[in-house]
Formats: sequence, C-alpha cells, structure tokens
Amino acid sequence: MSNPSVQNDAILSAKDLELSFGNDPVLDGATLAVYPGEKVGLVGRNGCGKSTFLRIITGAESADAGQISRKQGLVVGYLPQEFELNESDTVEENIRAGSADLLAKIERFETDENLSLAEQENLQRAIDHADGWNLESRLEILMRELSTPPADRKVSYLSGGEKRRVGLCHALISQPDLLVLDEPTNHLDAEAIAWLESYLAQGSGACLFVTHDRYFLDRIATRIIELADGRFFSYDGNYSDYLAGKAERQERDQQVERKRQRFLKREIEWVRAGVKARRTKQRSRLDNFYEIKSQKSPDQELDMELVIPTPPKLANIVVEMKDVGFYYEREPVLLGLDLKFQEGECVGVVGPNGVGKTTMLKLVQGEIAPTEGRVTIGKRTEFNYVDQTRLELDEDKSVLDEVSQGIDYVKFGDESISVRGYLQRFLFSNDRINDRIGNLSGGEKNRVLLAKILKRGGNFLVLDEPTNDLDLPTLRVLEEALINFSGTSVVVSHDRWFLDRVCDRVIVFEKGDLVTVNEGNYSYYLQKRKARELAAAAARPKPAKKKRGRDRSNEPRKLKWKEERELEGMEDAILQIETEIEEMEKKLNDPEFYKKNAASAGEVGVTLEVKRSEAKAMYDRWEKLEAIRANYDKATS
Repeated sequence: MSNPSVQNDAILSAKDLELSFGNDPVLDGATLAVYPGEKVGLVGRNGCGKSTFLRIITGAESADAGQISRKQGLVVGYLPQEFELNESDTVEENIRAGSADLLAKIERFETDENLSLAEQENLQRAIDHADGWNLESRLEILMRELSTPPADRKVSYLSGGEKRRVGLCHALISQPDLLVLDEPTNHLDAEAIAWLESYLAQGSGACLFVTHDRYFLDRIATRIIELADGRFFSYDGNYSDYLAGKAERQERDQQVERKRQRFLKREIEWVRAGVKARRTKQRSRLDNFYEIKSQKSPDQELDMELVIPTPPKLANIVVEMKDVGFYYEREPVLLGLDLKFQEGECVGVVGPNGVGKTTMLKLVQGEIAPTEGRVTIGKRTEFNYVDQTRLELDEDKSVLDEVSQGIDYVKFGDESISVRGYLQRFLFSNDRINDRIGNLSGGEKNRVLLAKILKRGGNFLVLDEPTNDLDLPTLRVLEEALINFSGTSVVVSHDRWFLDRVCDRVIVFEKGDLVTVNEGNYSYYLQKRKARELAAAAARPKPAKKKRGRDRSNEPRKLKWKEERELEGMEDAILQIETEIEEMEKKLNDPEFYKKNAASAGEVGVTLEVKRSEAKAMYDRWEKLEAIRANYDKATS
C-alpha cells in the first residue's frame, strides 16, 4: 500500500485536489497517477466522492484547488452513471459519435489528395494506434456482445438500461488511451459482463473504473485505489490483494492510535498535576500534548451486523412448481419448469434481460397464474418481495421517520429492537439516522429501502437485483444476513460474487425458452457449461466443403486493402495471444496458484483452451493471407 504520487510517465495525474460541499470535505489533498495500460479500480463508501472525482478528471466538473495533468494527445473515453445520448439519433449514430475524431482522420486519409507524405504518415500512425481499420467490425462486435437494441432504433424509444448499454459502446468504440467507467456492469447480464472483462483485460489502453462487482475488480484490476477521508490509498494487485493490504493498513493505524492514546494518558496526568509552563522545555511539552490531542483518530468502518427479522416457521411445503408453463400473447415465456423450494436455502436466478425472470418470480408468489402446470404455495409461506424498481422515499423525512412509520420497535422472534438500533445494523451512524433522505447518496438511499422493506418480515424473501448501487461493505453484510437467514430466499442478480457467496442452487435462463436448475453456485455452473460446450465442439463433425463451379481459390490475386491492414497487425496480435497463453500456463503449473485461487483455477483452464483455439485460428488466417500475397508476387514477378 502506498500514497500514490505523480510521476513523469503517467498519462493522467491529479495532484493535491481539494473539494468541499458546504462544510463537508470530499477531496482533501487527493493525489494519484494513472500509467499506460494499467487497469485501476476505484473503491470507497457510497457518497465518498468517487463519481465526483471521475467527473473532475474528465473535465465535466472542477475541483476547488489542485492540478489535473494529461499526456499530450491523450484520448479519453468516459461512461458516467447518467449518460446523455442524442435522443433524436439512432443507436448506431450515437455509438459512432464516440469515434467522431477517428472517423474524421480515416476520411481525411482516404479522400484528401493534397496530404503531404509527413501528414499521411502521421494520420496512418494515429489510425493504426486506435485500430481504426477495424472500426466497422468492432462496432458490430460491441453491439452484439453488449446486447444493444437494433442499430436503426431511435434512442428516444429506449429504456434506461438500453441507453446505458449504448453509452458503454460509445465509450469503447474509439479504443481510447484511457477509459473512465462509472459502474460499467450496470444493466449488463452475466454473459455480457464476462465478455467485457475479457475485452478490457486484453486491451492495451488504461482503464480507471468504479464498480461494486467484486469479480470484475478481481479479474480486471492491476491496482486498487481507495478513496477514504478525501485521500487516495493505492494497493497493487486486484480486489483480493486490496482486502489483504487494507487489513494490514488498518492494523498499522490502530497500532499508531494505541500509542497515541498511551501518550495522551501519561501527558494528561502530567497536565493535571498542575505543572506550570514557565520553562521552555515544559512549554514545549505542553504544546506537543495539545498538538497530538488534536490529531484525528483513524476512522473505523462501522462494524455492524445486518440482521433480517426472524421469520415464522415454514410448513413442509414451501413452494412447489410442477410442469409450469407461461405464455404471453401465445408466445412461450416458460415451459416445463419443475421446482421445489426448501426451508433455509437461497436460490439464485440468472439470465439475460427480458427473458422471463420477473415473470417467474410472480408465478412463485402466486401473483399470476400459470398457463399450464401447477404452483402450490405452502399454508405458512409469507412472501416479502424487494422489487428492483423499489419504493419511493420521502426526501423530506429523516431516515428514522421513513423506516419507523410510527412504530418504535422491530420484532426479532421473541425479542424486539428499537428502530434506531435496527438502522445501525444497516450501517447508519446516529447522525445519519437523523439526516434527511434528500441528503443521502444513492447507495445510502438503497440501504434505507432495504431496511424499510425487510422490516416487514416474512419467511420467503424474493429479492430482485438487491445489490444495485450498494457499496462493497454493505454488500458483504447483506451476504452474511442472507447466509444466516433461516427462511427461504430467491435472488435475481447479475452480481456473480454475490451469487457465489449466498446461493445453494442457481436457476439459469439460457438460450430460447430453456430454463435449467443447477446444484451449486454460479461459478460451478459456468465451469460445467464451458466444459459441455468444448466437448460438443470437439465432437461436432466438420461440414464437407461444397464444390461450386470452377475453383478460383488458388488463382493469383492481390490482397484487398483491408486484408493488407489485417496482415500488417497479425504478427503483434499473435505475439500478444501467445504471451497470454504462456502466462496462463505458468499459473496452472504453479502449485501456489491453486492454493490461493482454487475457485478460479478451473476457469483459467477453460480460458486457456479458448485462447489456444483463437491462436490456431490466427495462425491459419495469417498463413492464408501470406499464401495469397506470395502467389500474387510469384505470378506478377
């Protein structure tokens, strides 16, 4: 762990930033630097100023004091939490707008006949640096992998989540030197998140991002920077390394605090003895006492336990679904679903947006009837539904008044706890409990909603995207609460770390109307699915090539312009993927890797096989293009 400093080779640096909202300091001498190619995860509690800092370094907002420096010519792609698109343009037009400068360079290179040789070389270098010759294929890949709406759809007709995905494509399309991403995984399904991880990890550009997705942090970040008390603390490595490093820092801080307290205790006794500060030495000692006494003790993270009210006992039958099907306007949404929920289990629900997850939750609770099959709800089953749209909060009420609703105590089995004590378990300090809802950050408001809804009780919790916008400490305590909950819970989430920690089974909405029920957590399901896909691909016979008239494949021809560009970049691309393969092979041959990363070792092995297949395809393509060029050179020589 270190306090980051600015150095000459940084592509972006922030030095001694100061920012306050009223009397509340947000940035207090904050200093950091971002270097070429590194992937930096920015973490911190809700409301600490992470999004504000991103707005400052991208020029969308200004600090009260301090300096921002950028490398000359730095290209930045920015995805804020609230991304503004051109509502009158189409999806494709908005995405292309993210590469407007690059498109202008390409057009000038191709059409301006008055360019000097030096200007041509400079333009060529800039276009090559941004991989501009592959812009069209990159556009198609981004739209497909991030599941954007159709290219010609007007943005004004899109939902908030759809606009968010278009905004992400807009930020990625230009292959910038630095990507600044604020919650990039919001509104992405698990498969899109996995693709984005791979895309960013393999990219040569730097990335500074804020996210609550801990797998994303663990797999992408090469450094974690924590914003706390207005300052930055830097930890080399990923999220797991950060947790270990932070624990060490807190222990050192506590040792310093214990020494400070011992010193103050001795000096207080000396002061109380009535020693007069007449001599210089005594005056100096007294000054030193007041200086150390005024020092701020290290902030402690609230060590609270989020406890869900004790649920009533469930009957033998909780909820049973037998051969359940549901149709919407004669189109199947669910078919042949068999499920039997057990007391004490947590079941995860995963799948792309719009495939029927919310419909399934409504069927489980009896809110809608199945088109076919039967849903049986136990006599003692009491549902408590946390909808992803959530409830409206009264911005003028205090946190205490909003949650208490005139009731001073919350029942926990045979015991009761005050609403104030209950809110402390949701990580609210006494001061914050009395604060207006309107003064809270987005994450704090979500904690108020959780506290308000979970207070209702129930023995069957149905949670639809409960992790949205929660900070990392709150996610951890919510996980512990669900693990210790004695009732039944169903959780719809795209947060893979959360699913892995709390779920005993996962229901996965796969391609078409296929819904599978899988024992174990989500990572185990992914490993099994990848193994099935590889086995199926290996067993699949290659289709016989059809002969269509005269075979011209071996006739000499000149490489097309795009093929020339592709061939020029293939050597570097092959070298890059071979390096990645070598690094993964080293990991898998290292016994220490298995000890520290047992859960992810299988996934690394699967990724290695995929990379080997990609490398083979690259070699095949390279050999084909080289053969075309060699044949043409031979025929024309």
